[in-house]
Amino acid sequence: MLPNGVEGNVGGLVDHLFRREAGKMVSALTRILGTENLETAEDVVQETLLRAMEVWPYQGVPEQPSAWLFSVARNKAIDVLRRTRRVVHVDFDNESVPDSRGSGGMDAEGDMLRMMFACCSPGISEASQIAIILKTLCGFGTAEIARAFVIPEETVSKRLFRAREFFRQEPVRLEIPVGEEARRRIDAVLNAIYLLFNEGCNSTSSEELIRGDLIEEAMRLCGLLAENPNTQRPEVFALMALMCFHSSRMESRLTTEGEIILLPDQDRSRWSRGLIAEGNAYMNRAAFGDSLTRYHLEAAIAYEHCAAGSFSTTDWERILQLYGLLREISPSPFVELNMAVAILCARGPAAAAEALQGIEDKRKLESYHLYHSLLGEIDLRMNRGAQAAHHFAAARDMTKSEPERRLLTMKIAAAAAQALPETRKM
Repeated sequence: MLPNGVEGNVGGLVDHLFRREAGKMVSALTRILGTENLETAEDVVQETLLRAMEVWPYQGVPEQPSAWLFSVARNKAIDVLRRTRRVVHVDFDNESVPDSRGSGGMDAEGDMLRMMFACCSPGISEASQIAIILKTLCGFGTAEIARAFVIPEETVSKRLFRAREFFRQEPVRLEIPVGEEARRRIDAVLNAIYLLFNEGCNSTSSEELIRGDLIEEAMRLCGLLAENPNTQRPEVFALMALMCFHSSRMESRLTTEGEIILLPDQDRSRWSRGLIAEGNAYMNRAAFGDSLTRYHLEAAIAYEHCAAGSFSTTDWERILQLYGLLREISPSPFVELNMAVAILCARGPAAAAEALQGIEDKRKLESYHLYHSLLGEIDLRMNRGAQAAHHFAAARDMTKSEPERRLLTMKIAAAAAQALPETRKM
């Protein structure tokens, strides 16, 4: 099913299909062309999507748009191989090659997983592994990756170049590793899936705050890992649980007009009990062995919210305990930032301000809009309206999400109103 507003909108439809199908198309073509020709596969997919933008407005959208894209991409790949005189090495009649009869061949999902693991080859740094997965298989732009990591776009471009250069020089077999090799690579795969999910939950560059297509794709990919005997690991089940718990709240996060509803004001009767139960089932599966990962702890934190009957009855002290453990096994300024939010809810603005002050490495947070938004919230609750307005304005300038910008504009107005009595006293 297509998202709202996509039907009848060719540009929106192609953008939707790019997110949903580009990774499968690149994976299938890379299996055929070899990882040394990854850039060729990417170029073919890009040309195919541009072709759709040119043709569909005049000839109409095909009955099976995904199949049309795969068919055109295959034909373009054949042309490339003929021009480079490498067609003799490829069997395009193989039944697993995408064609016009299906949406991605016999094993499109398997191709995606194999390509994700190839992107996590030991010869590629973890930072470059995640960047190439997000760019090539998840449809992220360079700017989106930069915002996800809170780093300059130039840094992302360098990481992508290094990954592609590795593939050019060291062709990799597309296969799902087993045993210790699977364990070594799966962290980067899960990290990329989680970043994809987070972009769906809080889109950094879309008119829509929530991108259901990205959420669905992230959960689908993680589900494939959960079903594959070679990748059925505790952290995989824990990430699935985490995504189920977060997804259960999606229907209550926005008004019918697309405005943000903050957690204290959400209608919990709209939370999906089915997804919460599914999350619990995955948590039970994640409990085997002695593995405790950040996904286990983040899922446990998300569960505490799902288990609370109201915002006021949330067990914030239990959440703070879990954040303490998370800080130990996965230290980062972003974990401490989220912990400060929980401290604000549990112990008030003064304690939250002290927690923020205690974060040692604030450099990455300085360019992160939620950091400035939290500073504004703390100042607002401490009746420092002028300072709060300043922080909210800084946060608004840093986000490209229109729903977030509208919410922050409202907060700026509230802070400015609070600041008026302060001004009169001066």
